[in-house]
Amino acid sequence: MQRRHFFSGAATAVAALSTASVGRAALAGLPEAAAPAGTATQVPPAPPTGRPFHPVVTLNGWSLPWRMNGGVKEFHLVAEPVVREFAPGFSVNLWGYNGQSPGPTIEVVEGDRVRIFVTNRLPEHTSVHWHGQRLPNGMDGVSGLTQPAIPAGKTFVYEFTARRPGTFMYHPHADEMVQMAMGLMGLWITHPRLDARGRHPQIATADRDIAFLLGAFAVEPGSRTPRVNEMTDFNIWSWNSRVFPGIDPLVARRGDRVRLRIGNLTMTNHPIHVHGHEFEVTGTDGGTVPPSARWPEVTTDIAVGQMRQIEFIADEPGDWAVHCHKSHHTMGAMSHDVPTMIGVDHRGLVGRIQKIVPDYMAMGERGMADMGAMEMPLPENTHPMMSGTGPFGPLEMGGMFSVLKVREGLARGDWRDPGAYAHPPGTVAREWQGPADGLPPAAAPESTAPPATPAAPARATVRKPHGTHH
Repeated sequence: MQRRHFFSGAATAVAALSTASVGRAALAGLPEAAAPAGTATQVPPAPPTGRPFHPVVTLNGWSLPWRMNGGVKEFHLVAEPVVREFAPGFSVNLWGYNGQSPGPTIEVVEGDRVRIFVTNRLPEHTSVHWHGQRLPNGMDGVSGLTQPAIPAGKTFVYEFTARRPGTFMYHPHADEMVQMAMGLMGLWITHPRLDARGRHPQIATADRDIAFLLGAFAVEPGSRTPRVNEMTDFNIWSWNSRVFPGIDPLVARRGDRVRLRIGNLTMTNHPIHVHGHEFEVTGTDGGTVPPSARWPEVTTDIAVGQMRQIEFIADEPGDWAVHCHKSHHTMGAMSHDVPTMIGVDHRGLVGRIQKIVPDYMAMGERGMADMGAMEMPLPENTHPMMSGTGPFGPLEMGGMFSVLKVREGLARGDWRDPGAYAHPPGTVAREWQGPADGLPPAAAPESTAPPATPAAPARATVRKPHGTHH
């Protein structure tokens, strides 16, 4: 798709079609269509109007502002082509909401009456499905089934009451293979209604409440637009459309209760693993998990179309990895057709090849770790397969990876990166400098007897049925 065609979305909506009973005064002036300020994590302020709640922090994202109109909380989403920087030097043409993909997080409180205006600036029709919500059928956002699709250049309005607390998503149910592959999605948080003491019987108050969506894209090296027809061979694995080292750290004060809200709109599952801490799954997009049904984990598998809400006490200071435990999902763009060269002797071969191809370099004969420090020429706008450095050298990571930074004495609202952890003396793994005979003996095998000769495989036999040719 040519760049000039990619950005040729429809003009700003001037007409509105209401799918709810909304008065002319409400439609006459749409809420402001707010846009993000950069790619850094933006800490939202306390709610200026409406019921009070503790805002979430969207990793490398932001929360959508609203206005109150006759007791109704009004938002304005604009579906449009966007350019998202996944990491410095690597940007992708996507479709998103309000200038970013994923779109802004929508935050409401249980019992809020909500009105969302959706303006379509895409080059084709769309809709918005409010994933996991209890609402009237005509507000469910499935084009052709529950509503007419939103044509390019038009604005529709959805209106319903947020009936139960939890972590949800929004995404199209119109040409969704293309639109979701292009990044059209966002987070929805419904906060619980609290009692007079500011408490809920099953939902604890989190000191650090962090949310992000898992994303997968197929972006050819050197290109800028995803392959929307891809089903399995994805090479860009992201959190909120950022890849390591472009993903911000998750910062917590020692002793904080940390809640992570994670949604999966990719085409595969993701086992999310937290180092150094145990957590409990406290909620799904189906609702709150009762305390009696929780158990400790260090990894939880998030299937396609699921939300998981996990909580733990950040009581171990340090810089702790948080990542998907599928090893290819913590890599940058890589070719899946590269042969395995481990053990192949390249001596004498590289020089001869370089006489024909001067830029040729051998890689993979000792594994791929050399690429962590190798500055290999790449096509323009291509993220390295391995990138990022730490205080001890290359991290050799990419994709779905970040760091939980737990520190003593941080201010409650301080989300700034505190830098590298200062390890106490004697607490870092180090090279053994003593004599070899000072090492404990390696365990010997239980038996040195030669393995028994395997029995010859039995001959296959076939039992044929009688009296029929079938």
